[in-house]
Amino acid sequence: MPDSPELVRAKATLRTPLLAGRAGRTAQARAGAADALADVLAAHLPADGVVAATVPLAEEPGHGRLPAALPGRVLLPVVPAQGRQLHWGWWSGALTVGRFGLLEPPGTPLPPATLAAADVVLVPALAVAADGTRLGRGGGWYDRALPHARPDALLVAVVFDEEMVDELPSGEHDHRVSAVVTPGGGWRPLR
Repeated sequence: MPDSPELVRAKATLRTPLLAGRAGRTAQARAGAADALADVLAAHLPADGVVAATVPLAEEPGHGRLPAALPGRVLLPVVPAQGRQLHWGWWSGALTVGRFGLLEPPGTPLPPATLAAADVVLVPALAVAADGTRLGRGGGWYDRALPHARPDALLVAVVFDEEMVDELPSGEHDHRVSAVVTPGGGWRPLR
């Protein structure tokens, strides 16, 4: 069931200042945050496990350091030319420009069910609440992808410090995360 119009408006209203805050962050502040996030993630993620991650955009937490700083084998999303279900590819150090200008691994994409290989899924977010509710960009890509994750997979959001909030609106299809990582607060279990 899609979100009600009221919930869609509430989420959109929250996204505007969050995106502006990210855009207003200096390159130096972004780099410092990326270093801190990379250190925390490297210390908490299994060296022999599988991590599903993203390649952060310039204004996103971790840009310039992730996915290279992650231990273990790393799966990255591939946005298909058509449709709205994420596919996946293994990180090998090489990236190519895909749909929407997003960086992704080259080669033949793996099916959506490949996400079940991940022990940990780093879920992109604009904000995360103390109960694990996450606010994404509004496309629903991860809400459609996360049903393919194993039930025991750890879902972790990576956000800037001020994007950890008390509460967020949530719909029935929204997936909650089990932990959040921020540059200043480190790793924090939720729920």
